[in-house]
Amino acid sequence: MSHKQNLLERLSSRQAKVGVVGLGYVGLPLAVEFANAGFSVLGIDVDAEKVEHINAGRSYIGDVPDASVHCLVEAERLRASTAYDDLREIDAISICVPTPLRKTRDPDMSYIIQATKSIAEICRPGMLIVLESTTYPGTTEEIVVPEIAGERLTVGDELFIAYSPERIDPGNQAYTVRNTPRVVGGITGHCSEVATALYESAVDEIFTVSSPTAAEMVKLLENTFRAVNIGLVNEMALMCDRLGIDVWEVIRAAATKPFGYMPFYPGPGLGGHCIPVDPHYLSWKLKTLNYNARFIELASEVNASMPYYVVNKVTAALNDRERAVRGSRILILGVSYKRDVDDVRESPALDIISLLRQRGADVVFHDPYVPEILLENDFRLASQTYSAGLLGDAHCVVIVTDHSCYDWGEIAQHSEVIVDTRHVYGGADGERIIGL
Repeated sequence: MSHKQNLLERLSSRQAKVGVVGLGYVGLPLAVEFANAGFSVLGIDVDAEKVEHINAGRSYIGDVPDASVHCLVEAERLRASTAYDDLREIDAISICVPTPLRKTRDPDMSYIIQATKSIAEICRPGMLIVLESTTYPGTTEEIVVPEIAGERLTVGDELFIAYSPERIDPGNQAYTVRNTPRVVGGITGHCSEVATALYESAVDEIFTVSSPTAAEMVKLLENTFRAVNIGLVNEMALMCDRLGIDVWEVIRAAATKPFGYMPFYPGPGLGGHCIPVDPHYLSWKLKTLNYNARFIELASEVNASMPYYVVNKVTAALNDRERAVRGSRILILGVSYKRDVDDVRESPALDIISLLRQRGADVVFHDPYVPEILLENDFRLASQTYSAGLLGDAHCVVIVTDHSCYDWGEIAQHSEVIVDTRHVYGGADGERIIGL
């Protein structure tokens, strides 16, 4: 029996053992879904604390309930380890490690390189390796294949390698791993077939593309689309401000058109693990081909300017009350990058707080999901206890993240002046509530 047929039968019968490398916002939900599908799943992470949590039946990801992890651990369908050597008996491995940007805006591939090197040491014929980490087009063929297969194993015959981009949206209860369509691109047709067999066990719909590079480009298109359109509407907000027009009114009116328009909304800046970062992978790759990704660069410039715009709004609001930013107490409500999550990666709140502190403001914050944040120079700031007094003591309240648990009426009642970056009040009054 061929390696492909053997693996397909093991996947079909759920006798195959599945490994997930990287147990963060992407890896843990995927591991849980594979385990729910009936596989024995091993999660690998360098963070011993995460491994301890999983093996104790506890979750550290908001989208994954403790009960789900506990039941799967009790049923011996999910366990975790820090040792790559434990993957030797695994049949299929999904790599879900981080791919951050360096300060120079080029991809930091060290996590992928380390993961592939470690997997290469335990790799054997008949295994499937799938990269999920968002990265630049060409990564799977240029890094994963040479490192893991090398000249030892024939890809498509002895070893199967594919790329399938993660599509996790933290906090989204409507779309999960199971009902979000999955794109798969294998090195060969056999690789795509085997990877499809793995993912269709845990995902309702699979869409196969011609190559890993095409699949890598799919992910970048998705997030570049959002980054560019958010950049466009953020610039519209800047222009409407200059023209004395309510940008939210303009968006509402434009959205009445039933064709040819999709509403996007301005905000204090981009945050999260994908949209502020992913387009730069594409921009970096194209620079190596002597091509300038102009839309990406321009959108990034506009989006990165929004925290400065918010700080200028705060400055103007204080000036109208004959107060300087220096010495004023500023309360930031919400520091996670979006509503009802605990993720502060690339959150514009961090930039807004740093800019206000640079101008001499006394900045405090409250976030029901985030107990503490780390700013520049390892400066730590703890979330304050929410109260009417906390609101009343602030010379200005800045709404950066519109968590659904906030009582906006109470906040308006006890606040001296509010800079509302999320349009929670439905419009600015020009006096106590200042919008974008």
